[in-house]
Amino acid sequence: MTDADPDVRQLRSRGLKAVFGLLAVFVALTPFSAQVFRLVAEPVMAKMPANGSMIARGIASPFMTPLKATFWVALFIAMPLILYQVWRLVDGWLPTTKRKIAAPFIAVSALFFYTGVAFAFFLVLPMAFKFFQSTTPTHVKIATDIAAYLDFTIGMSLAFGLAFQVPIAIVVIVWTGAVSRKTLTKARPYVFLGAFVLGMVLTPPDPVSQTVLAIPMYLMFEGALFFCARFMPDRA
Repeated sequence: MTDADPDVRQLRSRGLKAVFGLLAVFVALTPFSAQVFRLVAEPVMAKMPANGSMIARGIASPFMTPLKATFWVALFIAMPLILYQVWRLVDGWLPTTKRKIAAPFIAVSALFFYTGVAFAFFLVLPMAFKFFQSTTPTHVKIATDIAAYLDFTIGMSLAFGLAFQVPIAIVVIVWTGAVSRKTLTKARPYVFLGAFVLGMVLTPPDPVSQTVLAIPMYLMFEGALFFCARFMPDRA
């Protein structure tokens, strides 16, 4: 495969468009990085006790952490553009009879991604912070490091956003005939185990976060199978 290969040029073009779009959003948000971090910090601040606080342990953390938060928020905002570039690539690589799926799948993928992020940010994270703080030993003052908090929050939000793409992937591989619905149905035990393995990989190393991600992921797998059985019966 050479640089003159149309697939290589297409991949490079789509990748550059996605990167430039992300950078444009990031540059636009950079002047508001302090406000962006306050928005991201809301779930933990709302659950902190009266004497709790957030701290910055690193010398550059007060500057770098809000900037890092701004980048990740820019990524979430630019996700429809990124998904558009990805699905246009997928659309071009499919057989001719299966093309032109980009438009509907872009909309559904973006919707599912934002649903996953919102599920994590507004439901899972507040519950997780409340649980962790309820188990804090007596006389221990909570002082959360802003860098560690950001890594945890962004990691969880991104993990749920990507996990909510599972139904899309299932529908695509069944619709294109790559794998039949019956084959996926027989693989249920392995998918259930795989959901927990992915939960361990994508979330911080605690059983609560892993389980909270793995269960919805498996339920979405079952939902995708039901959708396929209802609207896309296996071909003879």
